[in-house]
Amino acid sequence: MTRYIDVTDLSRLVARKGLSTCISEMAEYIREDYLRWHDFEKCPRLANHSPDGVIELMPVSDRNLYAFKYVNGHPKNTQRGMLTVMAFGALGDVDTGAPVLLSEMTLTTAIRTAATSALAARYLARPDSRRMALIGNGSQSEFQALAFHTLLGIDEIRLYDLDPKASAKLVANLRAFPELRVSIAGSVAEAVRGADIVTTVTADKAFATILTPDMIEPGMHLNAVGGDCPGKTELHRDIVDRARVIVEYEPQSRVEGEIQQMPANSPTTEFWQVVNGQAPGRESADQVTLFDSVGFALEDYSALRYVFDVAKALNIGHELALVPELANPKDLFAVLRQPLADTRKKSA
Repeated sequence: MTRYIDVTDLSRLVARKGLSTCISEMAEYIREDYLRWHDFEKCPRLANHSPDGVIELMPVSDRNLYAFKYVNGHPKNTQRGMLTVMAFGALGDVDTGAPVLLSEMTLTTAIRTAATSALAARYLARPDSRRMALIGNGSQSEFQALAFHTLLGIDEIRLYDLDPKASAKLVANLRAFPELRVSIAGSVAEAVRGADIVTTVTADKAFATILTPDMIEPGMHLNAVGGDCPGKTELHRDIVDRARVIVEYEPQSRVEGEIQQMPANSPTTEFWQVVNGQAPGRESADQVTLFDSVGFALEDYSALRYVFDVAKALNIGHELALVPELANPKDLFAVLRQPLADTRKKSA
């Protein structure tokens, strides 16, 4: 049987554990898996693009588990009353190929993206960072705010979004966390001024320059989350050129990240090298660091592994007959005989 986690199950799981705990624990799962980078069979995600969005498959595996995520990105969906990003994922047993977990991943992805962002910032931001600018106040923004508060001690956040209602929504949702001082800025430049960390998480599928070089101050850490597919960026090229750039998986980031603007040999460091100490994170207090985050399948593997472990421990979810279980594994046709027998009984 396959454990099935729907949106209600995942919400229950987060409620039982607490969101801050889930973020912290999932970040540790992600760190553990980046430490064993070479154990994984990896590839860039597979993407089908349309004029208004993208649908992607993100696979990865180690010797024990195979993971994949189906995810979309359609910024105009909000005009239809739909989420921009929707996802589900699965874990399979490598030895047998049997699916062991089928799970929602829309909420899970929001948590894992925020956990990854804050985890990277622990290595790249200045240790005394307390103020963050959060540009783009849509569905991901609450999770980013709470992840940086939980893992780095960020206590002041300045917001900006082209849609004032999005910022008002974020302020309202963060009132439950009074230790966070939250204010709305009148422009990107105003939000960024004096920030230790700048997180950009905008949605438009376009080459954009949300941040320009004149906004960047010495020692800032830039957490660029929104640019995550070909033709979609948030940072002026000169910012990328001058920063210390950390990516998740270079073959994917060259196509999808901020570094798609750069020459193929522009300097980058993969995050696993920083986590295992092979390469430094921040090299000086004045250095501008950039986590060019596009989202990588290894993080989904970690997130699904976490959800699976916690769901089993808390007895959350349902058992699903996703594949047949047969007395004779060579007789798949037997699956059809029972429904046929039931139909004959009803017609008799």
